[in-house]
Amino acid sequence: MLLAALAASTVLSAQDQERVVRGLSFDGNRAIDGLTLESVIATTKSSAWASRWYLRWLGLGEKRYFNEVEFRRDVVRLILFYRQSGYMNAVVDTSVRRTSRDVYATFRIHEGEPVRVTRLDVIGLDGIFDVAKLKRDLPLQVGDPFNRFLMQASADTIVSRLRNHGYPYAEVLRNFDSEAGILRAEVELDAQPGPRMRIGEVVIRGLRDVDTGTVRRVMSVRSGHGIRQDALYQTQRDLYGMGVFSSVNVALIDSVPPQGSGPSDSAVRVLVQVLEGPRHQVRLGGGYGSVECFRVQSGWAAHDFLGGARTLDLSGRVSKLGGVPRGSAGLDQLCNPFGGRWTFDTLNYSVGLTLRQPAFLSRSHVASLGFLAERHSEFLVYTREAIGGNADVTFNARGRLPVTVGYGYSVGRTTASAGVYCFWFRVCDAASQDFLRKRRSFGAVTVTLVRDRVNNILDPSEGTLMTASVLHASRLVGSDSTYEFNRGELEVAKYYPIGRRSVFAWRIRGGTILPRNITLSGQPVPYVPPDQRFYGGGPNSVRGYGRNELGPRVYVLIGADTISPAAVDTAATRKAGGTDADKVFRNVQTRPTGGNTAIILNAELRLPSPIFASRMRLGFFLDAGQVWERGDEIVSIRGMRMTPGAGVRFTTPLGPVRIDAAYNGYAPQRGPLLYQVSDTSSTINQIRISYPPVGASKSFWQKLVLQFAVGQAF
Repeated sequence: MLLAALAASTVLSAQDQERVVRGLSFDGNRAIDGLTLESVIATTKSSAWASRWYLRWLGLGEKRYFNEVEFRRDVVRLILFYRQSGYMNAVVDTSVRRTSRDVYATFRIHEGEPVRVTRLDVIGLDGIFDVAKLKRDLPLQVGDPFNRFLMQASADTIVSRLRNHGYPYAEVLRNFDSEAGILRAEVELDAQPGPRMRIGEVVIRGLRDVDTGTVRRVMSVRSGHGIRQDALYQTQRDLYGMGVFSSVNVALIDSVPPQGSGPSDSAVRVLVQVLEGPRHQVRLGGGYGSVECFRVQSGWAAHDFLGGARTLDLSGRVSKLGGVPRGSAGLDQLCNPFGGRWTFDTLNYSVGLTLRQPAFLSRSHVASLGFLAERHSEFLVYTREAIGGNADVTFNARGRLPVTVGYGYSVGRTTASAGVYCFWFRVCDAASQDFLRKRRSFGAVTVTLVRDRVNNILDPSEGTLMTASVLHASRLVGSDSTYEFNRGELEVAKYYPIGRRSVFAWRIRGGTILPRNITLSGQPVPYVPPDQRFYGGGPNSVRGYGRNELGPRVYVLIGADTISPAAVDTAATRKAGGTDADKVFRNVQTRPTGGNTAIILNAELRLPSPIFASRMRLGFFLDAGQVWERGDEIVSIRGMRMTPGAGVRFTTPLGPVRIDAAYNGYAPQRGPLLYQVSDTSSTINQIRISYPPVGASKSFWQKLVLQFAVGQAF
């Protein structure tokens, strides 16, 4: 009989080994979420492609098979995990539905009441820390379930603070008295600080070409200073940042504190072990973007250039490749989703040379000196061509509030359409417009402050990011008299985790420009170069508008000799149709003009997708904002636009790839209608003061704006 039972059990086990886990769920768990419980057990469900009934017929995805023995052990694993989490009376039962090829498993959990912490004592720290304040910062608090993991985390928190306070050999003993019958636990954390130490000898090993003085200048650990664990980590990061080391390890040489009472016995030795990597690096990349079309970039970097941990970087970039002559198709349609046509003269490029010096004046300051030649354009807005240089110093680069002070000087020109010059700057004659397009010097001093407290630079889920910048351009700093203005901008973003994988985020961004009037055509004009003005709309702004389409605009009617002035006027007043009117409106172009004031508000909820949760997330957002031209008033907010929407984010090594759809129910913003004989002519005539584009009423689908980008919106 025993042999028969063993044989039957073996057959059953073999059958289960061939069954695929199509479903795995937890029922009754409230204190601990399902994702955490899944990480505890060995049984795992198949991927979405292999478990969803409407997808698995495709035969794709990873199939995970059922193991009866491991499944039974999973019950024990869950009970132990619950007990470690403070739920000593937890009970776990199972429910399994088997078919000939599939298994659907459910763990039914009765958590019961937890054992709660009624007393938490921290001893051994009097005279070192404010114990009451320290206890408030610990992960485990009085009244919480007696979670062994949080007790360990609390001990680690105390050890970390002691080791950053000069006690490198600190330990914490954990004692507790738990009574499951009355659901109470008393916890005692006994700190053993050990001797307070300072840094003695710093030993550097592994150097081949890099000199020792360069390494010591970058390091945060110095002989005679108090020992801090964070300083060891900071030294490791800084040495990696030099770019010449492929491996860096910074640790204490002495594993136990020295015995004795002399001065030398209070010093600890530090070992810096490095492995040098290649001194030169070559970069090469390419890509495609809906705005920049095809682009290629390359770079060459020399680390420890002429010693001193300097880095010399040479980079080049060419974008908007694929432009073709007017009137052709093919790449022209692929490279410009806005309906216009690129031409060869919109090719963008940049060539830059940058010398970066860490440990400038102090090991916490970083300086850089760069030279740049570039052409940059925004479609139907402006084109900037310049050559120049800049010098920047970042003070307290390792601290909580680094400040960058920079100076830039360039000689170049910024050109915009004749319609932009005519409407906003009241410069409608060809001579004045040519004057604004001339090549001239632009010198500016900038001050930038950054407070970065986010946990992930590519996809933040917790923390705060604040950036403030001020720019001053005037003749005092080498700028031409035409380019004199002050520009300020502030951006604050905050991220709140909700559970393990959901995030609520908001951002506010605003800026203003204070220009100095110049005299053109006998009248004062508050001129600011188009490339320095504010623009709104796009995948990282108000997503209900296309790139640069939020805010002021002019409508320019590009005419032809075959269109009579009467037809232009009649069509513009929208009183006539026919061939002439159709020909007129086909040539109307929208030209964003930007503004001197802007405010952008964003709020977004990011959730895991119900399918492919590990690779896809959902986003629901509400964007608001406006760009406008402020007059003499100091503060003015008007015409705010709000566009709600939703989208999906796909996880990739480059960050989340994002597709958003925003609803824009507003009529197109009105603006003046100007008539221009050709797109190369500087002669402009205003036909109407306020002009709504043809087809102002839109269907629901026409009110949806799609945005595609890499990375989160903010």
